[in-house]
Parts: sequence; structure tokens; C-alpha cells
Amino acid sequence: MARDVPSRAAPSGEPDWLTLGQAAKYLGVAQSTIRKWSDDGRVRAFYTPGGHRRYRRGDLEDFLNRSSPSGSTNGGPVVLIVDDDERLREYVRVNLEMEGYAVHEAASAEEGLRILEESTPDLVLLDVMMPQMDGWEMLKRVQERHGAGTIPVVMFSGKIDEAAADEATSRGAQGFIGKPFNPQELIEQTKQLLAS
Repeated sequence: MARDVPSRAAPSGEPDWLTLGQAAKYLGVAQSTIRKWSDDGRVRAFYTPGGHRRYRRGDLEDFLNRSSPSGSTNGGPVVLIVDDDERLREYVRVNLEMEGYAVHEAASAEEGLRILEESTPDLVLLDVMMPQMDGWEMLKRVQERHGAGTIPVVMFSGKIDEAAADEATSRGAQGFIGKPFNPQELIEQTKQLLAS
């Protein structure tokens, strides 16, 4: 994602100052992500008298040049989230990015498998219930392609079910979390798995 930018000047006809939405699009992240990065001081923001954020193009270019190719500012581990719920993916992604992880998203098992063909993440967070191919089938295919246990997988389910948790373990997943869940619990489990 990092780009080499020869000049801080905006191309002719493009503004030097960007709104929150324009800056998020420029960086290729959600508005909530750049908002949190601004609050943490990772991306410099200026405020209008009305309280709206504005971003200088040169500051965004500097941020991109400091970022790693995976999009993480500190080269943290890469996590793939596979879930058909867009809002849940964004929520989990933002929380993990705030912890320093680089996060990729897939809206289906098929898309998740395509991403895995391009690059291998350090951890996969995988929803059990998805249309077409469910999480169990994707887990099986990941293990067939990459080897059982090679890529740690944490399974999700729309309900808390002890049988599903046991099944996840017996099928080779490293963890199971029922939804709705505490995102801090997910982050802690992610950290523990990646640390080991």
C-alpha cells in the first residue's frame, strides 16, 4: 500500500486539503480507521471552526511512505477476517488495526481462499455460518492446501455452542468464539495465538 511520492504538491486541479472521506479513500481505509489514527496521532489532522477534520495531502503521503506494504504502520502480524457481515468485519478490523495488526477482509469463504492464494496471513478469523461455502468447508480446504495447523484459525459462530467449540478444536481450529462477543477477548486471543 505504501507509495513513493516524489512531491508534496497536489497534482494540478486536486486540492491540497482533503475531507475525512477523501482522506480515507486516499489511504484505502475506512473513515472510522483514519479517525482513530488521527485521535492516536498517527495521522495529522486539522479541525475547521465547525469541528470537521481536514487532512493535508502531504501529511497523508508522508504517512503512506512510513507505512509498510501491508498497510500496518509497525509491520505487525497479518490477520485475515472472513465473514459475510460487513459491519462486523469493519468493527473487528478497526480494533485489530488499533493494536498494530495489518488486516485483510473477505466477505465469503471463496474470497478468503483467493486471498490465501496470494499471501499467507499469520492468523485467520473465520465465521462458521456463511452462504455457499461455510466456515467448516473453508477450514478443511485451508488445511488441505497449507497443512493442518500451519495457519492458525479462530472460528466464529452466531451462537455460543459448546458442541461447536469442541468441533472447532477437533477439526484443527486453534480457537472458537461465539457472537456476539467481547472484542477485547478476541484481541487477547489473537495476541496469544500470534505470540505463540
